[in-house]
Amino acid sequence: MESEKNKGFDASHGPKGSETEVITPNDYLDPQNLAKLQGLDLVARRAVEGYVSGLHKSPYHGFSVEFAEHREYAPGDDIRHVDWKVWSKTDKLYLKLYEEETNLLTYLLLDTSQSMEYASEGNVSKLMYAKMVAASLAYLVLHQSDAVGLSTFDSRVVRALKPSGQASQLKEIINLMNQAPGREKTNLTTVFHDLAERSKRRGLIVVLSDLFDDPDRVVAGLKHFRHRRHDVVVMHVLDPAELSFPFRQTTEFKGLEGLGDVQVDPLTIRQAYQAEIQNFIEAIKRGCRVADIDYLPLMTDQNLAVPISAYLRARQSGRKVG
Repeated sequence: MESEKNKGFDASHGPKGSETEVITPNDYLDPQNLAKLQGLDLVARRAVEGYVSGLHKSPYHGFSVEFAEHREYAPGDDIRHVDWKVWSKTDKLYLKLYEEETNLLTYLLLDTSQSMEYASEGNVSKLMYAKMVAASLAYLVLHQSDAVGLSTFDSRVVRALKPSGQASQLKEIINLMNQAPGREKTNLTTVFHDLAERSKRRGLIVVLSDLFDDPDRVVAGLKHFRHRRHDVVVMHVLDPAELSFPFRQTTEFKGLEGLGDVQVDPLTIRQAYQAEIQNFIEAIKRGCRVADIDYLPLMTDQNLAVPISAYLRARQSGRKVG
């Protein structure tokens, strides 16, 4: 739980939920949720670097299979596209990319900082919820013949998997999510600037985070993605108790990101706390609106298919969200 959201004060109450056990794809991908997303596409709102007939806008004119560029090989890529001449000279694996094959690139950015471990009674942790959303989006993107990658971060970029459209990419993404520790503080400014520079090819950036950092610095980092001409979606993952602050008895709130524990009477701070959290959320929403970034709130007590399907429909119709 956070007592002073935009000042970086993290605290916890109730079960956090374990993120250490090995989790299978079935734990992330609920068939009922996938059925509700059936027939929906994650489309680009702006021109993307690639060509897919009828689905995404492209800066390229006409259909072409001409060579476009090289990129480094990533686990799961089809070795048939390896440029062996380059390998013989550099001893490094690079793929040949063609305009026909450089479709929409979706970059999933998953916050694994310690505050994401929070879970109020009866709910999964924010981290687990974000992982389920990430897995569902990855499944969706791959089934529309596009490419998706994943980066996990806390105070720095922890792990990164480059976008790929191979069928094995979903397994690679889930394997990477299973390695996410969720043990460090958040430093969204540094992370977003780093990831913006790493994401060379223009695409769709999807941020999955509780965004617990100074809102001005958060928005500044998000704007860097827009400066690089990416389409950006912020999926703001929160626990319902972080808004309602339902605690009544004297409670010890445990610091999750290196801050000390504090014991308080919740009734004496509820009004001030709720005002603080609302100010924090409004600052993020306002910053996203000004920067032309989609903002989607996600609550961990929601069936994820409900807000995600509504968002995809709005996006397909060209409506701005947030």
